[in-house]
Amino acid sequence: MSSAPALPTLPFRATTEQACHWLAQQTATPWNLARLLENGLTPYVWLAYDAAYPALFGDANGGYAAPIFFAGDTARLAAGSDDVLITMTKDVYKIVTHLPPPGFRRALHELRFLKKDVERLPGKLQRAARPVTIEAAQESRSGIGKEQVLVAFGGLAKIDLTQALDDGGGIFGDDGARIKGSAKKTKKQALWNPVTLALGLHDVYRVPMPRLKRVFGMHDFLAAWTPEWEQTLTLLGQ
Repeated sequence: MSSAPALPTLPFRATTEQACHWLAQQTATPWNLARLLENGLTPYVWLAYDAAYPALFGDANGGYAAPIFFAGDTARLAAGSDDVLITMTKDVYKIVTHLPPPGFRRALHELRFLKKDVERLPGKLQRAARPVTIEAAQESRSGIGKEQVLVAFGGLAKIDLTQALDDGGGIFGDDGARIKGSAKKTKKQALWNPVTLALGLHDVYRVPMPRLKRVFGMHDFLAAWTPEWEQTLTLLGQ
Protein backbone atom coordinates (compact mmCIF):
# COMPACT_ATOMS: atom_id res chain seq x y z
CA MET A 1 0.00 0.00 0.00
CA SER A 2 1.58 3.27 -1.15
CA SER A 3 1.57 6.32 1.08
CA ALA A 4 0.99 9.91 0.03
CA PRO A 5 4.16 11.73 -1.04
CA ALA A 6 5.67 13.83 1.72
CA LEU A 7 5.47 17.57 1.41
CA PRO A 8 8.77 19.34 0.76
CA THR A 9 10.45 20.67 3.88
CA LEU A 10 11.01 24.39 4.03
CA PRO A 11 14.36 25.71 5.22
CA PHE A 12 14.41 28.41 7.90
CA ARG A 13 14.81 31.02 5.16
CA ALA A 14 13.18 29.80 1.97
CA THR A 15 13.92 31.05 -1.52
CA THR A 16 11.07 32.44 -3.60
CA GLU A 17 10.96 29.20 -5.59
CA GLN A 18 10.87 27.04 -2.44
CA ALA A 19 8.10 29.13 -0.87
CA CYS A 20 6.03 29.08 -4.06
CA HIS A 21 6.45 25.32 -4.52
CA TRP A 22 5.47 24.58 -0.92
CA LEU A 23 2.39 26.79 -1.09
CA ALA A 24 1.37 25.31 -4.44
CA GLN A 25 1.41 21.88 -2.81
CA GLN A 26 -0.66 23.15 0.10
CA THR A 27 -3.24 25.18 -1.82
CA ALA A 28 -3.35 23.41 -5.22
CA THR A 29 -2.94 26.80 -6.90
CA PRO A 30 0.08 28.40 -8.58
CA TRP A 31 2.22 30.94 -6.72
CA ASN A 32 4.75 33.55 -7.76
CA LEU A 33 6.60 36.42 -6.10
CA ALA A 34 3.81 38.91 -6.72
CA ARG A 35 1.25 36.64 -5.06
CA LEU A 36 3.53 36.08 -2.05
CA LEU A 37 3.77 39.84 -1.57
CA GLU A 38 0.07 40.45 -2.15
CA ASN A 39 -0.69 37.99 0.63
CA GLY A 40 1.48 39.82 3.11
CA LEU A 41 4.68 37.78 3.18
CA THR A 42 7.75 39.85 4.04
CA PRO A 43 10.87 39.11 1.99
CA TYR A 44 14.34 39.40 3.51
CA VAL A 45 17.83 39.78 2.08
CA TRP A 46 21.08 39.09 3.85
CA LEU A 47 23.14 42.23 4.29
CA ALA A 48 26.82 41.41 4.78
CA TYR A 49 28.52 43.70 7.25
CA ASP A 50 29.61 47.01 5.74
CA ALA A 51 31.82 49.29 7.84
CA ALA A 52 30.37 52.28 5.97
CA TYR A 53 27.08 51.79 7.85
CA PRO A 54 28.02 50.97 11.46
CA ALA A 55 24.68 52.10 12.92
CA LEU A 56 22.80 49.71 10.63
CA PHE A 57 24.73 46.61 11.75
CA GLY A 58 25.52 47.39 15.39
CA ASP A 59 27.22 44.34 16.90
CA ALA A 60 26.27 42.07 14.00
CA ASN A 61 29.73 42.07 12.43
CA GLY A 62 28.79 39.16 10.19
CA GLY A 63 25.67 40.82 8.82
CA TYR A 64 21.96 40.18 9.32
CA ALA A 65 18.72 39.43 7.45
CA ALA A 66 17.05 42.73 6.59
CA PRO A 67 13.28 42.87 5.93
CA ILE A 68 11.77 44.53 2.87
CA PHE A 69 8.45 46.07 3.86
CA PHE A 70 8.35 49.63 2.50
CA ALA A 71 5.38 49.95 0.14
CA GLY A 72 7.42 51.40 -2.72
CA ASP A 73 10.01 48.63 -2.48
CA THR A 74 7.50 45.78 -2.39
CA ALA A 75 5.36 47.33 -5.14
CA ARG A 76 8.42 47.43 -7.37
CA LEU A 77 9.03 43.74 -6.74
CA ALA A 78 5.39 42.82 -7.31
CA ALA A 79 5.44 44.69 -10.62
CA GLY A 80 8.18 42.39 -11.90
CA SER A 81 11.42 44.30 -11.36
CA ASP A 82 14.69 42.73 -12.48
CA ASP A 83 16.36 43.24 -9.11
CA VAL A 84 15.70 44.24 -5.51
CA LEU A 85 15.86 47.87 -4.38
CA ILE A 86 15.69 48.51 -0.64
CA THR A 87 15.13 52.12 0.40
CA MET A 88 13.83 51.44 3.92
CA THR A 89 14.38 48.51 6.26
CA LYS A 90 14.98 47.75 9.94
CA ASP A 91 18.46 47.76 11.42
CA VAL A 92 19.83 44.85 13.41
CA TYR A 93 17.96 46.20 16.48
CA LYS A 94 14.64 46.20 14.53
CA ILE A 95 14.45 50.00 14.35
CA VAL A 96 13.01 51.39 11.10
CA THR A 97 15.80 52.95 9.07
CA HIS A 98 15.87 54.97 5.85
CA LEU A 99 18.81 53.84 3.73
CA PRO A 100 20.99 56.45 2.00
CA PRO A 101 19.76 57.23 -1.55
CA PRO A 102 19.36 55.51 -3.88
CA GLY A 103 19.13 52.53 -1.48
CA PHE A 104 20.68 49.05 -1.58
CA ARG A 105 20.32 46.83 -4.63
CA ARG A 106 20.40 43.04 -4.53
CA ALA A 107 19.67 40.23 -6.99
CA LEU A 108 16.21 38.65 -7.03
CA HIS A 109 17.62 35.23 -6.16
CA GLU A 110 18.79 36.66 -2.82
CA LEU A 111 15.20 37.09 -1.56
CA ARG A 112 14.24 34.86 1.34
CA PHE A 113 10.98 34.21 3.20
CA LEU A 114 10.77 33.02 6.80
CA LYS A 115 9.57 29.45 7.21
CA LYS A 116 7.09 30.40 9.94
CA ASP A 117 5.50 33.08 7.74
CA VAL A 118 5.09 30.75 4.78
CA GLU A 119 3.72 27.88 6.88
CA ARG A 120 1.06 30.03 8.50
CA LEU A 121 -0.22 31.49 5.20
CA PRO A 122 -2.53 28.58 4.17
CA GLY A 123 -4.43 28.86 7.47
CA LYS A 124 -4.67 32.60 7.03
CA LEU A 125 -6.15 32.12 3.56
CA GLN A 126 -8.70 29.66 4.90
CA ARG A 127 -9.79 32.10 7.62
CA ALA A 128 -10.06 34.90 5.09
CA ALA A 129 -12.40 32.76 2.98
CA ARG A 130 -14.89 32.50 5.84
CA PRO A 131 -17.74 35.03 6.27
CA VAL A 132 -16.47 38.36 7.54
CA THR A 133 -17.30 39.18 11.15
CA ILE A 134 -16.71 42.38 13.06
CA GLU A 135 -16.28 40.84 16.49
CA ALA A 136 -12.62 41.80 16.62
CA ALA A 137 -13.48 45.32 15.55
CA GLN A 138 -15.84 45.66 18.51
CA GLU A 139 -13.04 45.06 20.99
CA SER A 140 -11.33 48.04 22.60
CA ARG A 141 -8.14 48.93 20.78
CA SER A 142 -5.70 51.73 21.30
CA GLY A 143 -4.71 52.37 17.70
CA ILE A 144 -1.28 52.23 16.09
CA GLY A 145 1.66 54.53 16.73
CA LYS A 146 3.85 56.64 14.47
CA GLU A 147 6.41 53.96 13.64
CA GLN A 148 3.73 51.45 12.73
CA VAL A 149 1.93 54.01 10.55
CA LEU A 150 5.16 54.74 8.68
CA VAL A 151 5.95 51.04 8.24
CA ALA A 152 2.47 50.25 6.90
CA PHE A 153 1.56 53.39 4.95
CA GLY A 154 4.80 55.29 4.34
CA GLY A 155 5.44 56.05 0.68
CA LEU A 156 1.93 55.24 -0.53
CA ALA A 157 0.95 58.86 -1.17
CA LYS A 158 2.62 62.14 -2.10
CA ILE A 159 2.47 63.49 1.43
CA ASP A 160 5.11 64.09 4.08
CA LEU A 161 3.57 61.50 6.37
CA THR A 162 6.35 61.82 8.94
CA GLN A 163 5.69 65.54 9.32
CA ALA A 164 1.94 65.00 9.43
CA LEU A 165 2.34 62.51 12.26
CA ASP A 166 4.81 64.73 14.12
CA ASP A 167 2.26 67.54 13.99
CA GLY A 168 -0.09 65.23 15.91
CA GLY A 169 -3.08 66.26 13.81
CA GLY A 170 -5.74 64.05 12.34
CA ILE A 171 -4.11 64.29 8.88
CA PHE A 172 -7.52 64.61 7.21
CA GLY A 173 -8.87 67.45 9.35
CA ASP A 174 -10.28 67.60 12.89
CA ASP A 175 -9.43 64.32 14.63
CA GLY A 176 -9.44 62.55 11.27
CA ALA A 177 -7.60 59.25 11.55
CA ARG A 178 -6.21 60.10 14.97
CA ILE A 179 -7.69 58.31 17.98
CA LYS A 180 -9.56 60.99 19.90
CA GLY A 181 -7.77 62.04 23.06
CA SER A 182 -4.60 60.05 22.34
CA ALA A 183 -2.48 63.21 22.07
CA LYS A 184 -3.70 64.92 25.23
CA LYS A 185 -0.39 64.64 27.07
CA THR A 186 1.97 64.94 24.14
CA LYS A 187 1.78 64.74 20.36
CA LYS A 188 4.31 61.92 20.45
CA GLN A 189 1.69 59.72 22.13
CA ALA A 190 -0.86 60.24 19.36
CA LEU A 191 -2.37 57.04 17.91
CA TRP A 192 -4.17 56.49 14.63
CA ASN A 193 -6.97 54.28 13.35
CA PRO A 194 -5.45 52.40 10.38
CA VAL A 195 -8.82 51.79 8.73
CA THR A 196 -9.71 55.50 8.73
CA LEU A 197 -6.17 56.31 7.65
CA ALA A 198 -6.32 53.90 4.72
CA LEU A 199 -9.69 55.24 3.56
CA GLY A 200 -8.39 58.81 3.80
CA LEU A 201 -5.32 57.97 1.75
CA HIS A 202 -7.60 56.45 -0.89
CA ASP A 203 -10.16 59.28 -0.93
CA VAL A 204 -7.85 62.27 -0.55
CA TYR A 205 -4.62 61.08 -2.16
CA ARG A 206 -6.02 58.48 -4.58
CA VAL A 207 -3.90 55.63 -3.25
CA PRO A 208 -5.12 52.53 -5.16
CA MET A 209 -7.29 50.23 -3.08
CA PRO A 210 -5.33 47.08 -4.04
CA ARG A 211 -2.19 48.57 -2.48
CA LEU A 212 -4.11 49.37 0.71
CA LYS A 213 -5.56 45.85 0.81
CA ARG A 214 -2.04 44.49 0.59
CA VAL A 215 -0.98 46.57 3.61
CA PHE A 216 -3.51 44.88 5.90
CA GLY A 217 -2.22 41.47 4.89
CA MET A 218 1.44 42.31 5.40
CA HIS A 219 1.66 43.41 9.02
CA ASP A 220 0.80 41.45 12.16
CA PHE A 221 0.09 44.64 14.11
CA LEU A 222 -2.88 45.29 11.78
CA ALA A 223 -4.41 41.84 12.32
CA ALA A 224 -6.93 43.06 14.92
CA TRP A 225 -8.11 45.73 12.49
CA THR A 226 -8.48 43.43 9.48
CA PRO A 227 -12.13 42.38 10.17
CA GLU A 228 -13.18 46.04 10.38
CA TRP A 229 -11.24 46.80 7.19
CA GLU A 230 -12.83 43.88 5.33
CA GLN A 231 -16.28 44.82 6.59
CA THR A 232 -15.71 48.37 5.37
CA LEU A 233 -14.65 47.11 1.95
CA THR A 234 -17.80 44.98 1.77
CA LEU A 235 -19.98 47.99 2.55
CA LEU A 236 -18.15 50.01 -0.11
CA GLY A 237 -18.57 47.26 -2.67
CA GLN A 238 -14.83 46.72 -2.87
